[in-house]
Amino acid sequence: MIEETDIRIGNMVWYYDYNMIETVFRVEGIAEGFVYNSGLPRNRLPLEKVHPLALDADHLLKFGFLPGEESYGEDPDTYSYKYSRTDSVYIRETNGAFQPLATSKSGLAPYGRPLHHVHQLQNLFYDLTREDVFTR
Repeated sequence: MIEETDIRIGNMVWYYDYNMIETVFRVEGIAEGFVYNSGLPRNRLPLEKVHPLALDADHLLKFGFLPGEESYGEDPDTYSYKYSRTDSVYIRETNGAFQPLATSKSGLAPYGRPLHHVHQLQNLFYDLTREDVFTR
């Protein structure tokens, strides 16, 4: 189950369909304890049947993040996403979680809580950039 305050329109989540298959969908609306999407049964699901989608390195690669290159002295567990000509988002994979990193004078420094779900990455990126790009 996911909390209503944790998600927003555009987030990717999942539910068990009639055949008990995990089915991923994008949130198109949230109201009165329901999550809406035009592809859902009756176009909505109660929040207790909606689950967060676990974040993994494959999602980062699909979203356009690039792993660090060891040959250039970069950490292969640190992924970067260049969202403007001069700015990037950095995330390091550690112990099954993804820690956001910020550039500092001494290199990359961790900030905030580690990310475990796709909607957390989507919300973090939206908060930092006001862009909603991780929707694939």
